[in-house]
Amino acid sequence: MAMQQQQNAILSAPEIASMPEDQWEGIWTNKVSTIRSNIGWDQSSNILRDIVASGLLRFTDMTNNPGRFFSAHRILVDPEHRGPGFWIRFTVQYNLFAGTVLGLGGPQHLAELEEIQAKGQLGCFGLTEKLAGVNSGLVVKTTATWVPSKQMFCLNCDSEGAHKNWISQGLVADKCAVIADLIIPDADGKPKHHGPHGFLIDFRRDGKVVDGVHLGDMGDKTTGNDLDNAWIAFDNVMLTKDRLLNKYADVIDDKYVQTTDEKMRIEIIGQRLLSGRVAVAQAALSFTRKLYAQTAGYTSTKKCWAPSAEPKLGEIPQLRALMAEAGQKLDGLDAFLHTVEMSLSKNLTEVTIPSVDLVQAIAVAKVQAVENSIALCFRLKQEVGSYALMGGTGFEHMDFLQCCKFAEGDSRILMQKMSRDIMRSFSKTKGKPAGASEPEIQLCGKLANAMQSGGKTAWDDNWEMVYELAALVQIRVMKAWAPNAKM
Repeated sequence: MAMQQQQNAILSAPEIASMPEDQWEGIWTNKVSTIRSNIGWDQSSNILRDIVASGLLRFTDMTNNPGRFFSAHRILVDPEHRGPGFWIRFTVQYNLFAGTVLGLGGPQHLAELEEIQAKGQLGCFGLTEKLAGVNSGLVVKTTATWVPSKQMFCLNCDSEGAHKNWISQGLVADKCAVIADLIIPDADGKPKHHGPHGFLIDFRRDGKVVDGVHLGDMGDKTTGNDLDNAWIAFDNVMLTKDRLLNKYADVIDDKYVQTTDEKMRIEIIGQRLLSGRVAVAQAALSFTRKLYAQTAGYTSTKKCWAPSAEPKLGEIPQLRALMAEAGQKLDGLDAFLHTVEMSLSKNLTEVTIPSVDLVQAIAVAKVQAVENSIALCFRLKQEVGSYALMGGTGFEHMDFLQCCKFAEGDSRILMQKMSRDIMRSFSKTKGKPAGASEPEIQLCGKLANAMQSGGKTAWDDNWEMVYELAALVQIRVMKAWAPNAKM
């Protein structure tokens, strides 16, 4: 009762910020406890508007209190009542949209972010494009061209492949943090590309989509239909100069100017993908742990027939063994992920760029958490019969893990990068990449020989070896970051 009264009370920002974490987690858990997946995306978006305006979790908590930021994500996972819809809506709002403005914006944009929170406005993140697919960030064809005569940017998609795709919260957002290739004419009027940059734009004014913005619904999904996903096209949308998120670069006197020692590049934008990968990994593990716990509650009381007794389903040897295996594996992965989260939280708090080793560890954590969760949940589904077909068991939301697989860096893409990185090191060090295990070095040699004799398609032709190498890299990284964890 006291918890409910505290939730309903209007708390000031200082009160929320100074609140003990266990107390805050209790209020947060209570506030999100009634969210369900069987509602429309309009109702779901209004719930998030209320959460944003409440200030219980601030946009700035990503840097001021990253532990609370990650905790909020974990608590939201609930396979019994919620699929991926609201969780994705939430992380797009706080991590991808607000986090991008927080990370790339100047003082004016940070002040705007405070206004957006106070008004309970929603934002979307315009990065992924139709042509890019899961290679988000590596392919950005949407352009923002500086027009000197107007002192404005012209935001445009010149082809269908440049349309922003699968943009979560795209049908209801008030604002958009859009990533576009910044083009500035040189002295001769020829376009000069400066690569992907961020822009904070109005998406709607007075509830109406702004001129030049076109969008449509991506359609029904297997789960998460309480989330609106849109394709978005920009048709010569004119933006004032201050819409460029200018912490790292700006346009001054019609010229591109670097504003910090750190050069603007896709890795800077990708910082949000790093915090997102940690949140996705946590979500996958939380989903799996909660699904196993809920299923264990059922199997501990479900009677089965036997010639001389009525054993419980949970006492069947293969299910008992699976439960034990899952518990140990989840504990090990949680321990590994915790060390990664603590390291990233330090970077977030200090506003520094994560090391190469940490970036790799985050990728490993994301792949391992998601792939193990998919395997464990699928195996559990095969052992509990018709129970897995029933609504409310959590199994109907297993495609949450499919979302986790490709969100913030597809598992296969991340694994490809792991193999390419160690192969590059193998080549530069003449067969002695730093820290690599002997099995890794041997496999690098085999793959190098195959590449040398196989021609242009050698990498694809030896894809099994590529992923085997990535698996070895992951084993080494996990042991280095969590040497005492059993996985």
